[in-house]
Amino acid sequence: MSRFFRAAGDSDTESESEEEELLISDEEEEEEEVPQQVAKPKPTGMARFLRTASGDEDSSSSSSEEETSSEDEDDEKPKRWGDSESSEDEKTVVKSARDKRVEEMEACGKSIDNALKVGDWNSVGNEFDKLGRLVERQRNLQEPVPTLFVRQLVNLDKSIANAAAKDKDSKKKMNAAASRALATLKQKVKRALKDNEEDVKAFNKDANEFEEKYQAAVAALAPVAKPAKVVKIAGPEEEEEGEVFTEVGKPKKQYNFTAATVLKNLAAVHESRGRKNTDRVENIVILQKLLEVAETPYSRISVLLALIAARFDYNTAVTAYMPVDMWLSTQKNVDELISVVAANPEYIVQEVVTVEYDPLAERTPQTDNGPVLIRGSIISSLDRLDEEFTKSLQNIDPHGTEYVDRLKHSMGLYKTICCAQLYFVSKNHSDAIARAIMRRVEHIYSKPDAVVQALENGAVPALANLKLSATIPTLASCESTKNFIHTLCVKLYNTDNSFLRTRAILCHIYHYAFHNEFYTSRDMLFMSRLGDSIHNADVGTQVLYNRAVVQLGLCAFRIGLIKEAHSALHDIFATQRAKELLAQGMHQQKYGSTMTPEQERAERARQLPFHLHINTELLEAAFLVSSMLVEIPLLASIDNEEAKRKAVSKPFRRLLDFADRQVFTGPPESTRDHIMQASKALQDGQWEKARDLILSIKIWSLMPEEKSVKEMLGRRIQEEGLRTYLFTNSAYYTTLSIPLLAATFSLPQKAVTSIISRMIWSDELSASLDYAPSTIDGAASGEKLPVVIFHRVELTRLQQLAQTLADKVNTLVEGNEKALDAKLGGSGGAGGGAWADGEKRVAGTGEGGEGGRRERSSRGGRGGRGGVSGRGARFAQGLGSRMDGASTRRAQ
Repeated sequence: MSRFFRAAGDSDTESESEEEELLISDEEEEEEEVPQQVAKPKPTGMARFLRTASGDEDSSSSSSEEETSSEDEDDEKPKRWGDSESSEDEKTVVKSARDKRVEEMEACGKSIDNALKVGDWNSVGNEFDKLGRLVERQRNLQEPVPTLFVRQLVNLDKSIANAAAKDKDSKKKMNAAASRALATLKQKVKRALKDNEEDVKAFNKDANEFEEKYQAAVAALAPVAKPAKVVKIAGPEEEEEGEVFTEVGKPKKQYNFTAATVLKNLAAVHESRGRKNTDRVENIVILQKLLEVAETPYSRISVLLALIAARFDYNTAVTAYMPVDMWLSTQKNVDELISVVAANPEYIVQEVVTVEYDPLAERTPQTDNGPVLIRGSIISSLDRLDEEFTKSLQNIDPHGTEYVDRLKHSMGLYKTICCAQLYFVSKNHSDAIARAIMRRVEHIYSKPDAVVQALENGAVPALANLKLSATIPTLASCESTKNFIHTLCVKLYNTDNSFLRTRAILCHIYHYAFHNEFYTSRDMLFMSRLGDSIHNADVGTQVLYNRAVVQLGLCAFRIGLIKEAHSALHDIFATQRAKELLAQGMHQQKYGSTMTPEQERAERARQLPFHLHINTELLEAAFLVSSMLVEIPLLASIDNEEAKRKAVSKPFRRLLDFADRQVFTGPPESTRDHIMQASKALQDGQWEKARDLILSIKIWSLMPEEKSVKEMLGRRIQEEGLRTYLFTNSAYYTTLSIPLLAATFSLPQKAVTSIISRMIWSDELSASLDYAPSTIDGAASGEKLPVVIFHRVELTRLQQLAQTLADKVNTLVEGNEKALDAKLGGSGGAGGGAWADGEKRVAGTGEGGEGGRRERSSRGGRGGRGGVSGRGARFAQGLGSRMDGASTRRAQ
């Protein structure tokens, strides 16, 4: 009968024997004994007693108990353990409890590795919990933590990071159960890494040394412990024979770390780089040891170049970022490389070296008969270091302390960039100088003066330590931040690289706008004509252009230029994709989106770090308030429904229409609620309520000049409230007292007179200023007060039809002009729109010169018509695309 059928019939007997075996072993009370081979035969009672007595004293008591209970078992199931004839050649291993625990941990490790291959995170979590319990028992027994546990921790951390990055980049996400299991495992591994922080650091530093320390600790705990014996169950004639097996592993390549063999070992590392089975960590460790024994400048420079490249090769995934410790080590290597080449000017590192040289031979200025040219690129290492820093900030949680700690390393990076620029200036490497200056500008153009001062103060000692005769611009030499940025950008304007010039001028514009220099930054934007060609630039430059325009709009808002602020911000918010255009968030994919995983991955890589974000809620508040101050008076001046549909700000008009359709309006909660209720109050003439609602928005606290901004908003609401009142009620009054208007809107009488005069001059209001006898109680007899007298001219039916025809013709003309601009490459690019069009027309420069002439002709035709229906057209003067319509209608 075969063993398969025999085992099926003896299941009850097997369970009884297993229970007896669990009770007879003291060592098995801690853990369940796992046999080496299930199918191996069990020796008879007498043979087992004799072999145990000579082999292991610790198991003598358990062996005697097993001897008394095994006789019945052997009679009941002789086939389970095999015949006595076949059991003579079988072997078994007697192991200690420690070895069994280690084997069980190894089994857990193998199970974890198998589960990782198939992505079974639930099984990985269960096996990791089991492994943690085994390690905890090791600690309770005062035994060292095995190396395999630390290795498994490090491997799990990398696997979890790779899985999270892959799931983040993949279009098809993992299911909910696997995602929860992965998140739970990530927290467990994070706690385990924190508990075993010292062991993990020692393992990452040198795995072989860590393993040796573990073996030494195990040997110290059991100095008299004998190695596991291999026992052969044989007849009496073979009992004295013994066999010992030795494990043989794959031999590793041996390196001799001496000053004479540095270049030879370096060549061996270069040969292994890029191969499939190359251990990158081992290469880094080898290069570090070579750097320690390198003595000559040539060998040190060569090893440093190879070490920096090896560190950058550590992460093969595009989305993964370099570990912080590895990045800091790379930065120190770059600093050391710059120091070595600065101290040895006869050794020059450059990308193109036409002279072929032997990499195994030592080179000196004497052997080369001049400067020693070494193939390499310091500026490329600097660019990669800066990119890895940005990538780490993109992937770290910005709301935790880890992000702040990582951001502190920017001071060291800025110091490295300044030192590199000084070295390039000393060697007159023009292209490298421009790239280093660009990196320097990008680190400081959007930061406050205090931060720039701190960065510059940290770089001054490092520049002095290089002891080079060359000089570079510093904040101390330029006296102010604006002069400092201007000096750096002017150097970039003189380069031949158009990419660097474009980014330099955008950073310059942003910096001026950040410091409330609106007219300077606006003129730079228009004179550069970037709006005509920015759509041909790369995505990163387009994002920088959008940031500059948005900052220009905020600058205009802070200094009270409401129309300019609305025009600048309108192009961004009209698309309803402000976060995506500013690289501060991903575009919400709608149904039917065709974005591929590669496109999504590229868009994630373009996102700006959190500390560079412009607050979109603050931007929206500035845009909506500007729209309110422009749109509400315009709505009050128009009675024609067709004209009302032509909104200046469609996003604001859409929100206002939605608010008007609400049956019940509760107290305002969000920023939009405050602005919409303030708009309705301003329409009703309640300017005080509108002012209180606008000033109660908490987002204004993020403005640099909060107090002055609030004062400006209160004053502008009073003025626009007066304009709205005049537009709304001019049809019902013949005259209005200016002192009464001044008292109603809490404005000085001169300010009221000035506002009304501007409205009359721009043909927004058909009226005149005069003096009339006072009818106010308490006024002196015969006293005359300034008043505004309204003139109303009713249009005939023919004039109304002519006006309608003129509006339609004007619409066709505007459409033709826009189509022609787009075809000829005019202002139809990223800079086209109400902002660029309106400013060009006012300035009268370039293609907008024709617009300037239109403005002058429109003013020449003022007073041609009046009435309520004409005030909206006259008020449209100066609002970009509506300027032509105003001039055409007034000419009729």
